[in-house]
Amino acid sequence: MGVLHLVRHGQASFGADDYDVLSRTGLEQARVLGAWLATHETSPATVVHGGLRRHRETWAGILDGARWSGVPDGQVAPDWDEFDFHAVLARYAELTDDVLAADVDRRAFQAHFERATGHWIGHPADEAQSGYAEPFPAFVERSWRALQAAAELDGPVVVVTSGGVIAALAAVLLSSGDPTVAPDPRAVGVLWSRLNTVVVNTSVTRVLVGPSGARLLTFNEHTHLSRELLTYR
Repeated sequence: MGVLHLVRHGQASFGADDYDVLSRTGLEQARVLGAWLATHETSPATVVHGGLRRHRETWAGILDGARWSGVPDGQVAPDWDEFDFHAVLARYAELTDDVLAADVDRRAFQAHFERATGHWIGHPADEAQSGYAEPFPAFVERSWRALQAAAELDGPVVVVTSGGVIAALAAVLLSSGDPTVAPDPRAVGVLWSRLNTVVVNTSVTRVLVGPSGARLLTFNEHTHLSRELLTYR
């Protein structure tokens, strides 16, 4: 029996030339989470993060805040990477002529993002039919594969990943009658859409892993954050 701590990365740089860099707020969120984990949790035996820069920078910030000693280096596992939302937005625009303006604010972007991801979810799993390099069912399957691999690691395990991955796994675990078997990815689409919009930067989601499979223990914990540090994008 073990617990996987799934951490969403800190706030990235929305609107900047390189979105993948943490903002100042994102760096502070990571340090605050690290200090909180050092006070409330034992140090991790294994650390895994996706291959994106915001994942690496978040883990570095957590380490800075926690000041743990003897914690192993983070293992890079690309299966924990976020879906390519730039590609999803571009494909949606091609198919619908719903084009995102360059100077939209966060609220307008979020509305467009939800339309685009809804279109992505509703399209066929076959790449040739959908035109998406990674169709939604493939993304869900990749996220599930990442969780299964992490479940085999020595615990406690900290995973730094992205909100879409965390929402996909939570949706799978909430919608599956058998925790050892992932449900049809299409069955989790509506639930994923709702969960993905509320995952807080540097929130912690806990998954309990035991003989009967994986079960969702908590979702989107963020009591370590003050109101000023609370962000969703």
